[in-house]
Amino acid sequence: QVQLVESGGGLVQPGGSLRLSCPASGSIFSIYAMGWFRQAPGKEREIVAAISWSGERTYYADSVKGRFTISRDNAKNTGYLQMNSLKPEDTAVYYCAARWAAYSDTVYYSTSGGEYAYWGQGTQVTVSS
Repeated sequence: QVQLVESGGGLVQPGGSLRLSCPASGSIFSIYAMGWFRQAPGKEREIVAAISWSGERTYYADSVKGRFTISRDNAKNTGYLQMNSLKPEDTAVYYCAARWAAYSDTVYYSTSGGEYAYWGQGTQVTVSS
């Protein structure tokens, strides 16, 4: 099993930046694909970004392209989401997720995150002036 604990959320003004971290424990992180999701009050959960176990393949939702960057440091068992040029519409609880991907270097990006088996508890990101 894999345990994920997101951190780095908080309150930021529009145009500001945050970096979310997702350290993993309990298994070998390098064989897991990872994704970031978010859910705003009253809205469905949606995909934000995803990355394959090697980091070579990535996916970004149209709403965050050019502003967010997903990355991972397998040596530190940690995934990251760099969030720049934040907008009030980015306000949500952000979740990291992981799934076993030992057979292929695949990026998983279904909007609901049904392909992921392990989830963090979420970290609140609030963009407001």
